[in-house]
Amino acid sequence: MASLSSSSNKGSLVVKSSLIEPDGGSLVDLVVPEIQRAAKISEAEDNAKDGTLVNMSLPIVLAIDDEVKEKIGVSNDVALIGPNDDLVGILRSIEIYKHNKEERIARTWGTTAPGLPYVEEVITSAGNWLIGGDLEVLQPIKYNDGLDHYRLSPQQLRKEFDKRQADAVFAFQLRNPVHNGGFVKADDVPLDVRMEQHSKVLEDRVLDPETTIVAIFPSPMHYAGPTEVQWHAKARINAGANFYIVGRDPAGMGHPTEKRDLYDPDHGKKVLSMAPGLEKLNILPFRVAAYDTVEKKMAFFDPSRAKDFLFISGTKMRTYARTGENPPDGFMCPGGWQVLVKYYESLQAEDSPQKQTVLSA
Repeated sequence: MASLSSSSNKGSLVVKSSLIEPDGGSLVDLVVPEIQRAAKISEAEDNAKDGTLVNMSLPIVLAIDDEVKEKIGVSNDVALIGPNDDLVGILRSIEIYKHNKEERIARTWGTTAPGLPYVEEVITSAGNWLIGGDLEVLQPIKYNDGLDHYRLSPQQLRKEFDKRQADAVFAFQLRNPVHNGGFVKADDVPLDVRMEQHSKVLEDRVLDPETTIVAIFPSPMHYAGPTEVQWHAKARINAGANFYIVGRDPAGMGHPTEKRDLYDPDHGKKVLSMAPGLEKLNILPFRVAAYDTVEKKMAFFDPSRAKDFLFISGTKMRTYARTGENPPDGFMCPGGWQVLVKYYESLQAEDSPQKQTVLSA
């Protein structure tokens, strides 16, 4: 109950309440007045259709330990130093907050099971604090591995698309050697070999070099399935893509402790079709392809004549390359196949002296 007091001032009556003053001095009513409501609802719907909601499925964070946090103290800005002690950026108006590793892992992967590769390599040993702020990058990041010319920024990619007068851009992410039907999960093939193999695909004109751009997406694989594939798709919007081709089990992996896939193979494309903030991107599910033994080429799988199709797994393909056996004609372009054969031959050559040394010893 509020108590009221009144006072007379030249014949007028002033009534005052003893209610406490609002924080900040006055109340702000966040509810849109009824007369403006219809227009505001229409504006909100347009914003949602335009994809102005921000999709940020993967946390992009920088972990620091207690010692670094203490050194930063009350500073508002910090310099970012690369692995070679070179200055790479400035983080302004910083915030430091607790690195809740268990929550981060659970929200990103949907499990806290042991054996997740990115968790073991990056998160487990990371500091107990996260630092964020407004980032200024002083110069383009270079890896100096002979592949930096493939690492094109979104602006560079858009400029190249304009140069080629593209009226639509289709993005397809590969993390493995490409064959005529898409990609296989050969995670042991290093990046430089994969890029050489991709270049041979263009040389052999499996894909048209005039309408195909091969670029490296310098984001480490988390293998976080449907959560991560949203990040992959969102980044391609910034690079100018209208269409994103998504295959089976994108960014997926086998369960680290059980004999099954960690994610349902169809969930990635389903999530992309309804993910907030990605409405402007057209999602194209990639149909299953296999080697057609009748047509002697890769083709979309036809269940009505399943016996005519041969599924060549990544393990089988690597066995072919190691033993010098050629895959069926039409499975992969000749130039691309020779790149893989030479890579596995080099591994065998490296292993041979080691075996001889052991035997001699």
